[in-house]
Amino acid sequence: MCEPAPMRPRTHALSHPAHGQPECTPRALVTGILIGALLTPCNVYSGLKIGWSFNMSIAACLLSFGYWRLSGNLLGSRAWGLYENNINQTTASAAASIVSGGLVAPIPALTLLTGREFDWPVLSLWVFTVSALGIAVAAALREPMILRDRLTFPAGVATAETVREIYARGRDAAARVRMLAGAAAASAAAKLAFEIAGAAPRLALPGQAPLFGAPSAAAPPLGKLGFALDPSLLMLGFGAIIGPRVGLSLLLGALIAWLAVAPWVLAQGWVAPDPAAVDWFGPLVQWLLWPGVTLMTTASLATFGLAWWRRRRRHHGRNRQRIPVPGPGFAGAALTALAAAVALQYILFAIPPLAGIFAVGLAFALAVVAARVVGETGIPPIGAIGKVAQLGFGAAAPGNLTANLMGANVTGGAAGQCADLLNDLKCGHLLGATPRLQLFAQLCGVLTGSLVGSLTYLTLIPDPHTQLLSPEWPAPAVATWKAVAEVLAHGLAAIPQGAASAMAVAAVTGALLAAAQHWSAARRWLPSGAALGLAFVIPAWISLGLFLGAAAAALAGRLAPAWSGRFVLAMAAGLVAGESLAGVAAALVRMAAG
Repeated sequence: MCEPAPMRPRTHALSHPAHGQPECTPRALVTGILIGALLTPCNVYSGLKIGWSFNMSIAACLLSFGYWRLSGNLLGSRAWGLYENNINQTTASAAASIVSGGLVAPIPALTLLTGREFDWPVLSLWVFTVSALGIAVAAALREPMILRDRLTFPAGVATAETVREIYARGRDAAARVRMLAGAAAASAAAKLAFEIAGAAPRLALPGQAPLFGAPSAAAPPLGKLGFALDPSLLMLGFGAIIGPRVGLSLLLGALIAWLAVAPWVLAQGWVAPDPAAVDWFGPLVQWLLWPGVTLMTTASLATFGLAWWRRRRRHHGRNRQRIPVPGPGFAGAALTALAAAVALQYILFAIPPLAGIFAVGLAFALAVVAARVVGETGIPPIGAIGKVAQLGFGAAAPGNLTANLMGANVTGGAAGQCADLLNDLKCGHLLGATPRLQLFAQLCGVLTGSLVGSLTYLTLIPDPHTQLLSPEWPAPAVATWKAVAEVLAHGLAAIPQGAASAMAVAAVTGALLAAAQHWSAARRWLPSGAALGLAFVIPAWISLGLFLGAAAAALAGRLAPAWSGRFVLAMAAGLVAGESLAGVAAALVRMAAG
């Protein structure tokens, strides 16, 4: 695959560059830690809302550049160097990607299924250990993935190009920083206004949905099914980031799930919601999550399997080049991370050491898969990796809910963190940065993210049993992990009446969509199976908001392509960050008020 050439050629996996410029300075690390601490709550918040997180590398680059440029103008600070900015974004993005460690999926799912809760130090230690294992795997994979196979890693390339552009055209970068800050301020102000008012003024759409097989007088209002316009600017920002294909897929999925399947389920009497309730998301999603999770899982696994098969055919018969192995320092760090992961599984969750070693070994194997998919497509298959890990533990420790969730947390979390961190290493490779210093920055970022992310989760969700899987906190990733664990532990008895047939249809649909996207020339027009399934487990108003954001960004790109290319991503990042941080601040105020 083609990629921009690095600023300086690299020959060894952990060699030192000859640029002679300041790189891992104290202010670079501190800036990255502070920005990471600021951005980590955004990903925890959005992960619990819609199950997705945002790569914060570019936002971190812009924020640090804006701050140090202002500091230079006002205080005469030394110029903020390109390599310092790279260390900053490496630290900040590693912190913000801490959600891969399980904070918005297996950990809440374990609480819902077993009642097990964690205090801040224990939760931080667990998340840090899982993520540190991901750093060890990323260090091992840098040589084969980035230097030998020269995989693209689109997010890393985009960050490197942004850094280069910032230092080539500083005035334009300053304008993007102002756009990001203005959007964040507007989004935060709107969120705080809604908090003060007591609720967001969600506007329910008029009309009724069809209720198949029942009198028309019993047809449910669209508002009860979640069809409403929500004033959340975070949803508009995320919609602009995900793009039109995923946005349209979410809209289609919402129409299928909440306008067709939900009325049919009501007509069959399989769900009987309270007529006086404002909306029926809670009872309906307990049924709809089963076909939704099935669709997401089969689409993700089939896509992953077909990509692996294509790569095997493409590279069949090629001579394998020997890969240089990092030195003893890396080996010692990797063994320490491995031992800590195995020990904590046993100490905290009574997972036998052999099963813990199995989790770590599977993490290395699946990290290779996740890294290659991210490197070639830019899309992290974290959902699919998590399901593979759960299936592996379902076979290794059948009926053990805790082992299934937390062993798979080690596997999926380390693999996901590894894929995220390789984007940072790719950016550093293109810029000519020092890998050892980047790995140290990633470790600092992961430590920051573990502490801040765990505190954010415990602050936002003090009572998981009543807060999660609700209209306020749909937590689709939690629903997915919980459902898979229940089926693996209890079999088909865990599935609600009538859901098995819907799951079969969803499984076939997901596989067919994956196959069509693999072989069809019209793949860009086909809906995303993962997004279709996601729409089954989040309220319809969230899907509508994401679609509107994607449509607005696409329209801006068509009407004003130059302006859109410069500012849409910065604006979207600001909208996400502003509402997220305001939501976390409001939760802190409520907690302090008792």
